Amino acid sequence: MTWLIRLIGLVTLLLLGASCGKAAGPAEVSSDDGAPGAGTPAGAPPAQRPAGGALRIAYSDWPGWVAWEIALQKGWFKEAGVDVDFTWFEYVPSMEAYTAGKVDAVCVTNGDALVTGNGGAPSVGILVNDYSNGNDMVVARPGITRVAELKGKKVGVEVGFVGHLLLLNALRSAGLGEEDVQIVNVPTDQTPQTLRSGAVDAIVAWQPNSGQALRELPGSTAIFTSADVPGIIYDLLAVSPKSLAERRADWVKVVKVWDRVARFIKDEGNLDEAVRLMSARVGLSPEQYRPLLSGTFFLDLAGGMKRLEKGDGLASLHGSSRIVDEFNVKNNVYKAPLKVDDYIDSSLTAEALAAGQAP
Repeated sequence: MTWLIRLIGLVTLLLLGASCGKAAGPAEVSSDDGAPGAGTPAGAPPAQRPAGGALRIAYSDWPGWVAWEIALQKGWFKEAGVDVDFTWFEYVPSMEAYTAGKVDAVCVTNGDALVTGNGGAPSVGILVNDYSNGNDMVVARPGITRVAELKGKKVGVEVGFVGHLLLLNALRSAGLGEEDVQIVNVPTDQTPQTLRSGAVDAIVAWQPNSGQALRELPGSTAIFTSADVPGIIYDLLAVSPKSLAERRADWVKVVKVWDRVARFIKDEGNLDEAVRLMSARVGLSPEQYRPLLSGTFFLDLAGGMKRLEKGDGLASLHGSSRIVDEFNVKNNVYKAPLKVDDYIDSSLTAEALAAGQAP
């Protein structure tokens, strides 16, 4: 993924009420009707075109969202009888499009769903695509191999964003606090060169920036990753309350399609095809893209339902979102805590599960 635009993103998100995110490439439309290779597989009965127009969904460059490309290319939305229009955005513009009402749903992190909601565009997370499982990293210069060794050192991180939250968890794991390091505010897309220059002793970034930092500074080490705190970053499909109320049955169909996508990826026999389809979407070779999948824990509906159960820790989307909400208030992203549970609806996943698996 050519992900984050960071300096512009920081300003934009702060104007919205900002937090964390991932980003992508140039905007273009990739719909189930127009995607190359999309269509009803041979021998399958033709699906009726659903009434009500296409569900407009903004997606961007993160494996859990790029994975929708599998369903688009293989015609699974048509088979499910739901009309969709996926539009490809940079990450921050995808949220702006949602805020402006140009799309019905947006692929966002749980933290950014809160941010856009506080900015006047509430959403409802109906589906958990995945959680970050190592793609987000604290990368230290040569000679530093443990988080404890960051004490008194400079750490480059985009303050107020998800990397900042990851850093706090890393420090806590070593018995340190934020006051034990020198925070240097660095846009995420500038972290590799900042670490390479020697201006800081460590940086916090997500792929591809974290991987770039490791490649460009021989001997550097990932001393803490999101795999150490699974559930700190969830990636969702967040739908406008209006669209959800008007088209709930169609959104259930979308949720069912996701289950098919996630199970396809989890089947080792499909991995080569999955990587080929996903890498083509972001302009990388399959060899370049494959490692990114291991840093993303894809959730089928059964796995997602467990994460949708209410709880206080990171194993629950509710608990994780409350932690992010507290972080956002503490870091002046917005002023007052939000009603986190209003941003999550597990009933569509439950209904799709009860209906049984798609082919």
